[in-house]
Amino acid sequence: MLPEPNFPVRPSEFVGRRSEIDEFREALRQGLVTGRTSSFAILGEWGIGKSSSLGKFAEMCSEPTFSMLPVCLSAPGGIHDYLRLAEILLEKLAEALLSHPNMQGPFRTELQDWRFKQSHFSAVGFEHESPRLFLSTGTSLLRHTLKEAWDRFLRPAGLKGAIFFVDDLQNIASISKRDLALILRDQFQLFGVEMLNYSICFSAKSDFFAETKELADPAVRFYTKLYLEPFTREEIIEYTRSVFDLAPDTSATVAAWLQEKTLGHPYFLACVSKHLSATVSRIVPQTLERMWPAILSQVGRERFSQDLSRLSPKELDLIHQFANLGDGQFASQHFTGKFQREYFARLVDKGLLIRTRRGRYRLYHRLFREFLQQTK
Repeated sequence: MLPEPNFPVRPSEFVGRRSEIDEFREALRQGLVTGRTSSFAILGEWGIGKSSSLGKFAEMCSEPTFSMLPVCLSAPGGIHDYLRLAEILLEKLAEALLSHPNMQGPFRTELQDWRFKQSHFSAVGFEHESPRLFLSTGTSLLRHTLKEAWDRFLRPAGLKGAIFFVDDLQNIASISKRDLALILRDQFQLFGVEMLNYSICFSAKSDFFAETKELADPAVRFYTKLYLEPFTREEIIEYTRSVFDLAPDTSATVAAWLQEKTLGHPYFLACVSKHLSATVSRIVPQTLERMWPAILSQVGRERFSQDLSRLSPKELDLIHQFANLGDGQFASQHFTGKFQREYFARLVDKGLLIRTRRGRYRLYHRLFREFLQQTK
């Protein structure tokens, strides 16, 4: 496998996440029995592998055992209401159906006509309606159209259901996260009540449900939540073996070094492995440390310099002060007087600080801190 840190991993090259894969597979099995499949929320920080996990789960749906239709999309930031999100979900459903091998001949012609009618209906629009009616209309549109698609296309094609895989749901900022989670919950729970096997599996940042105060809130408990963590030592060894042609003992040594440097973060694991693959024909563990300054410099050019270019002078000052304090989490009160709280919120939104709990923050990765300390 060739490491590609800026792209999701191909499902055929996916490594690790065994417990998450097993939990999703079990949900698919239960869906075959009950006729309704659980909805999932894949949560984690930037670069932790949410998009790759979505792709792997989508591939599993297509296995003959399950015969589920995966409908994949990235949540665009320009969505201004739930009606538009419903229209996009239906557009992607039609595309997924058209690409399915069972949709041939008369089926395909009928589906193309149906798709044209749906796009014409969406184009009419509801520009003069109130925001509240926007949500109601989007819910009604999705319910009516997916019921029609179920009867006319999914069941005749032998499909057991469909799962909508939505990447980066937090990009939809026009609706509060709590409201969006609740609207989708109401929508897909109703499909389950009506025995229409539709569900949703979305990815989002770890704090997606932070606006919801109670874990028992319907907007939270409806979803099976998978919080992705950095790779374990065993997963790093598996990844190392998939990238490098090494003996088992050497793989374990290289994996230990990679874990020390990257803390098992999948993006940085791929960055470092890509540099190693490109610069040496054979990895000798004893030489890795001598190569580290060049590797960190390359990661800095490819990632960290881009991070810093988005900051104001005040934000840049704050982020350097965090780096100087060491590798840990610090209370915002530590900086009281010089920085207003809004600067912490901005850096969290930009993904450079992680809010560990109320009033406490840390840099998003140790390598970022190391780079900042070298570029004062």
